[in-house]
Amino acid sequence: MQNKILVVDDEQDLAEILQFNLQEEGYEVDIALSAEDALPKIKACNYKLILLDVMMGEISGFGLARLLKNDYTTSDIPIIFITALEGEEETVKGLDIGADDYIPKPLSMKEVKARVRAVLRRTQRRKEISQATTKEIDNPTISYEGIVINLFTKTASVDGQLAPLTHLEFELLLFFLQNQGRVYSRDELINNIWPKDTFVLERTVDVNITRLRTKISPYGEHIKTKIGYGYYFSAN
Repeated sequence: MQNKILVVDDEQDLAEILQFNLQEEGYEVDIALSAEDALPKIKACNYKLILLDVMMGEISGFGLARLLKNDYTTSDIPIIFITALEGEEETVKGLDIGADDYIPKPLSMKEVKARVRAVLRRTQRRKEISQATTKEIDNPTISYEGIVINLFTKTASVDGQLAPLTHLEFELLLFFLQNQGRVYSRDELINNIWPKDTFVLERTVDVNITRLRTKISPYGEHIKTKIGYGYYFSAN
């Protein structure tokens, strides 16, 4: 089955160039010229990757990414941001939202193709590891009080309500529940949770933990900060 990709960019010429080059690589590629146009397409199709321009109309690329990452039905779709914006702050912002990669304009099609292959390869590898791990587990759930993680469906519920966790937030929560009481530094969390070939700032860890605490409220207070060391999950 072909990997289906959605290119979201309000520059039609660039979107069509990306479509042409990725189709040459064997991908099935759709185009959306705005976030508003992209949303129904994403809901209707099983995209394996989204290439997303940041600077668009009423809803920016960052805005669309937040909508997708906060919806459990789309939170696992990997996103590569494409933008003319420069600077560490913009890169961090995109990664904090949950992007898998970030490509600056002007684009090198050779680089785009390589990064697309890398993200799809990482995503497939995570899926294979997840499936292999699930087969070995007799009990498909891990729980703490009102938090229940389903290892088969990769979802988490809080007091019976599904929590809209991103992939990274889900993995962080699972990691904490499996290793309660132990303090992990930011570097240790990055090494255990984030893909190995992804550049991650320590600030990104803080942002993801802050969001996770909010999404699993009232149990977020169990993710403690050990000043000068890192984070841990306390059952007390």
